[in-house]
Amino acid sequence: MQIAVDGPAGSGKSTISKMIANQLKFEYIDTGAMYRAITLKSMNQDIRPEEYDKLEQMLHDTDIDFKDGHIYLDGIAVDEAIRENKINQNVSNYAVIKFIRLWMVDIQRKIASNKDVIMDGRDIGSYVLPKAELKFFLTASAEERGKRRYKELTAKGVEIDLAQVIDEIKKRDHIDSTREFAPLKRAEGAIEIDTTFLDIEGVIEAILSYVNR
Repeated sequence: MQIAVDGPAGSGKSTISKMIANQLKFEYIDTGAMYRAITLKSMNQDIRPEEYDKLEQMLHDTDIDFKDGHIYLDGIAVDEAIRENKINQNVSNYAVIKFIRLWMVDIQRKIASNKDVIMDGRDIGSYVLPKAELKFFLTASAEERGKRRYKELTAKGVEIDLAQVIDEIKKRDHIDSTREFAPLKRAEGAIEIDTTFLDIEGVIEAILSYVNR
């Protein structure tokens, strides 16, 4: 079975998808983490988004995998490193590149071909897994999503202004929804859930009610 969960940054899709995967004993695939991993490696090697030749060469020497709930980049767990704010600020600039997305989609489809999966991202239901049995689109106001991201960052000791975080969220929304290839959008047949005024348990309960049907 395939469950696709899409939505903009800060809508809660990763946290919620991971918890549902645990309950259903499904494999959880965090596609956003995959793009973050590529962003991390690119920035560590000082490769800018416009340096296509260098990026393509880098992909040939890159391995991304999931094991026991952790993401590994070239054999090294990078769960914490990919959540740094510098990655938040730059990931959309790399994720918009078509050949990177095609490389990622190939990996994602292979993983989903022989397992029960719940996969979250921005184009899962519309492009990566268009035949998924269930599709969800989680959303929330930019202000609410900014507050959530702000709490995450300050809890880690990052000094940042709330207004700056909200502005970054809005910029990512614009880049993700206006990119030419596989933009962020609600897939046909996807069930939209506004999480602005819902807690995590409420969203999980809503999604599981559809799964159980």
